[in-house]
Formats: sequence, structure tokens, C-alpha cells
Amino acid sequence: MSESSAGETVVLIHGLWMTPRSWEKWVERFEAQGHKALAPSWPGLEKEVEAIREDPSPLIGLGVEEITDHYERIIRELDRPPIILGHSFGGLITQLLLDRGLGGAGVAIGTAPVKGVLALPPSTLRAGWPALRNPFGVNALTPLSLKQFRYRFTNTYSEAQSKEVYDRYYIPGTARPLLQAAYANFNPKAVTKVSRAKHDRAPLLLIGGDEDHISPPPITKATRKVYAKSHSTTDMRQYPGKTHWIAGQPGWEEVADFALEWAIAHHAAPKAVA
Repeated sequence: MSESSAGETVVLIHGLWMTPRSWEKWVERFEAQGHKALAPSWPGLEKEVEAIREDPSPLIGLGVEEITDHYERIIRELDRPPIILGHSFGGLITQLLLDRGLGGAGVAIGTAPVKGVLALPPSTLRAGWPALRNPFGVNALTPLSLKQFRYRFTNTYSEAQSKEVYDRYYIPGTARPLLQAAYANFNPKAVTKVSRAKHDRAPLLLIGGDEDHISPPPITKATRKVYAKSHSTTDMRQYPGKTHWIAGQPGWEEVADFALEWAIAHHAAPKAVA
């Protein structure tokens, strides 16, 4: 490992229906490579998966802005702009943090849509249906059965394999972020809005999986187009055969290594303004 790539700080942001436990393999791998890997929970979710399942009340009413503010406070306490790496709604939060001028580089994996993403494939609508069917239930919880979880995260797995993932990592979700993302394009003050032409934004890498039902390829491609007017680097990488459980699916090491190597190579090096 070269000196230039040693000792980076990586902040990993989990997504909906998950906790920091979903990053456990990534944290171990990054730290084994000499980096500092931080995986803070969403606010109020500092307990273990099993305890949150027993009492999911901290999730009620938790929204995108509160989550983003929480991670901003954590990042501002660091000595140096970190690499910010998020999955699903964590990918959306990553983009919002970069838009606030934070981070040296960002990676959004299977990202939830920022405002301006118009593509809503049928699988995405189905995935968000537990919340979208009741637009007035902003403070509702959105639990998933094993069958629902399998469709959203582990759709290429057997039922038995899906249950192993479900039992170890799943927690109930909260409806507010789903509604905030789904109706953002109808809300001029949407909390998921990012600047389309922020030229000094840190470099951003979008990673997607071809078998992802929550964030299929059209979401990733449309997200990149949101930043078309920005001179800052926005790259994209699509992985064949990968589901929304890309961070734990066999072959996750390749995804983790590429994400980190890309981020290190682009850290604090936004594309020069033309």
C-alpha cells in the first residue's frame, strides 16, 4: 500500500431497514488495509439489531434532514474531510453531505433518488409501497416480512439464504424518508434537493447492481444526469448480477475494494472548472 493511500478515514452510512451491522465486513476489510472505518448509526439507532426490533420507536418520524444533520455533526468533528460511503438511503445522505461541502470524495451504492430523478421503475414503486400506499402516514413504521425483504434485498437468493440475511441485519423501516424521496419532484423545498451545478463538490461515484429492485439501473443513470451541468467528477459503475444486498452479496470484496480505490484516487480532487 502506498503512502498516499494509507490512513484514510471512511464514514459508512447505512440505509433503510438496516443498521451499521450491514457494514461489518467492510469495516473489518478497510481497517485491515490500514484505514479508519467509522460506521455510525442513524440518530437514535445506536442499539443492536435485536434491541431495535423489540423497540423500533426511535424510527418514528425520523426523516432525511435529521439523518443528514446527524452525520454532518459527526464529519465536522473529524480532522480531515473523510471518504463518505453510503448505501441505499445512505447513498442519498452521502450526496446531500457532499452538496453541503463535506467530504473529500463520496460513493453512493444503490442510492435512493435525489430530487430531479424522474425515473421510477415498477420495482422501485413496489419496493416503496409499504409507505407510498399511505401518503399521510409520514410517522408510520414500515416493517417488512421475509418475503418482502427478499424481493427488495436478496431477490437472487433462495428463501433459506434470504432468511439468514434477514435474521442478522433487518430492522423495521420508517416511512418519512420514503415519502420525502418519492414526492420530492412535487415539492419546491424538498430536503432531497442537491445542486445541479456545484462545481466545487467533492468527486462522486455511483455504484449500482443490475438485479437491484430498489435502485435499478435507470435510477443510477438518472442520478448521474442530475449532475450533468457540474464540472465536478461524477462517475458510475454498474455490477452485473448484483442485488440491493450488494454490500453483503458474494463478491462484495470487489465492490468494496473498487469503491475505496476510486475514492482514494479522487479524494479532495474535484474536477477543475472549465
